[in-house]
Amino acid sequence: MFHLLQIVDTVSKTLQNTSGSTGGEPLSFFDLIVMGGWVMVPLGLMLLLAVYFFAERYIAIRHVSKLDSNFMNIIRDHIVSGNVVAARSFAKNTNNPVAHIIDKGIQRIGKPIDSIEKSMDNVGQLEMYNMEKNLAVLSFVSKAAPIFGFVGTLIGLMQLFSDIHRANEVEIGVISQGIYTKLITSISGLVIGLIAYLGYSYLNTQVDKAANKMEAAAADFLDVLQEPTR
Repeated sequence: MFHLLQIVDTVSKTLQNTSGSTGGEPLSFFDLIVMGGWVMVPLGLMLLLAVYFFAERYIAIRHVSKLDSNFMNIIRDHIVSGNVVAARSFAKNTNNPVAHIIDKGIQRIGKPIDSIEKSMDNVGQLEMYNMEKNLAVLSFVSKAAPIFGFVGTLIGLMQLFSDIHRANEVEIGVISQGIYTKLITSISGLVIGLIAYLGYSYLNTQVDKAANKMEAAAADFLDVLQEPTR
């Protein structure tokens, strides 16, 4: 119990004298990262992965979500007027998930509505897969980073008590490395995990919005097919 009280007291003093180990100058960000130990390497890689895949998916999803507001009106006019070739050409030349679904529906014109709807659903599932591709990386980082931070915490504690055991006394210089490792890895893991989680949630929201657009366009197209031609 006496040693535990000594450790608590020493931790308090250490946090108040963080500049002592650098001759009175505050530790730089790089110094803190180095003191975090080897656990900071996988955490840094996870941060890079999270940033890269968020940017890649954000650009891709934003690109495929763009659609001319008059797209369905133009398709409707061509279909109702009986100009299926023009409708197919317009949809085929539009690089967008909604256009791909409509293009598949146009290809199936003349078949039962159920068959057309099923074909469009299949294309919609493929488009959803393409949009959600690599989102699993962000989900993985959001869960794994805090765990690695916790591992760093345990390593810091092990180093701390090992050094105390070898020194047979409690000194600020002996336990500071373990304390820094514990705090730095824990905070880094939580922050990286939070960044990845927020990015994952945001992109999932954008995918859901794109899915709603695809479903609405498919429903409109099926309605158009049941309208009388001019």
